[in-house]
Amino acid sequence: MIRLREIDRLLILSTLFLVAIGVVMVYSTSSIVAIKKYGDQYFFVKKHLTFAFAGLLLLIAAAKIPYGIYRKMAYPVMILAAIFLVCIYIPGLGFSAGGARRWVRLGPLAFQPSEPAKLSVIFFLAYSLSSKAERIKNFSTGLLPNIVFPGIIIGLIVLEPDLGTSFTIALLVFIMSFVAGARLTHLLALGLSAVPFIYYIVHNFRYMMDRIFIYLDPWKDPEGKGFQMVQSFLAFGSGGIDGVGLGQSRQKLFFLPEAHTDFILSVIGEELGLFGVMLVVAFYAAFLYCGTKIALKSFKANNLYGGYLALGLTFMVVLQAVINMGVVMGLLPTKGLPLPFISYGGTSLVVNMVAVGILLNIYIKENEA
Repeated sequence: MIRLREIDRLLILSTLFLVAIGVVMVYSTSSIVAIKKYGDQYFFVKKHLTFAFAGLLLLIAAAKIPYGIYRKMAYPVMILAAIFLVCIYIPGLGFSAGGARRWVRLGPLAFQPSEPAKLSVIFFLAYSLSSKAERIKNFSTGLLPNIVFPGIIIGLIVLEPDLGTSFTIALLVFIMSFVAGARLTHLLALGLSAVPFIYYIVHNFRYMMDRIFIYLDPWKDPEGKGFQMVQSFLAFGSGGIDGVGLGQSRQKLFFLPEAHTDFILSVIGEELGLFGVMLVVAFYAAFLYCGTKIALKSFKANNLYGGYLALGLTFMVVLQAVINMGVVMGLLPTKGLPLPFISYGGTSLVVNMVAVGILLNIYIKENEA
């Protein structure tokens, strides 16, 4: 029988509390929209609960599967992720929603390949970085292979287009490579070399350029392209310190688009106020603390693979949370990223819960050693 320790308990509790907040807020933000679209106020929350239950089962399974198996699967999983990303463009398999082609349908199952693709990049980097060790300081034999293969995944995701997820993966590659000992000058040079490509993408997708202009001044077009950001600001402003009360949001009444997905934190701020938002931030901080402790414990035990894997999984969740919060508060341009564990979205929820299960297994194995 597995004995829970301090880190185990805190990681599990912070995850479950975030999921519980998500279930409550998905219902609060989606019930009116669900009635109008589907005639069932529980339409979205029932689907969300189904994914949460599936995610919990997979979390438990991942916590019991020895994490060393992912080392052997690094290349096959990355190849499979690339195949699914290509399947987006195959008629009958891939389909569009919200102006972007990001989904694949296999029978009754529809999912976003970009979400498990994040796991594939982390598996690959953990394997590659732990194998190269000191060679990482050499650009051609150490760092470059770690950029090329994830770069293919990032490129396929950019084409969807999905700059938010691709940006998150690029940051993960940077952080994991830097922690592994890659030279900062090499990483910065690679970042600068990507600038022309980023400029080309932004310039050729007009909506991306619009998002940058709206980020700089959303009040310039408050009833048009800046509508979503302005409504998000109004939600936070209305909530104040202690909020207007759970279920009492006005912005979710067809004012704030994507209230149950990307902008769910805005409604949390309106209904639960600054206290509610800070509670959410505290749970993510606890998650970051636990994940970092697990990674450090592995590094101290000279288990580089476990350390890099734990580090990547932790920052996969935390980076996305920070970016989402930055977007809804107007600190970053809109990127279309859900808030981990909280926003409505089955693929993201399941993948993040699997990541928690793997983190638990790393910690358990380290304590058994």
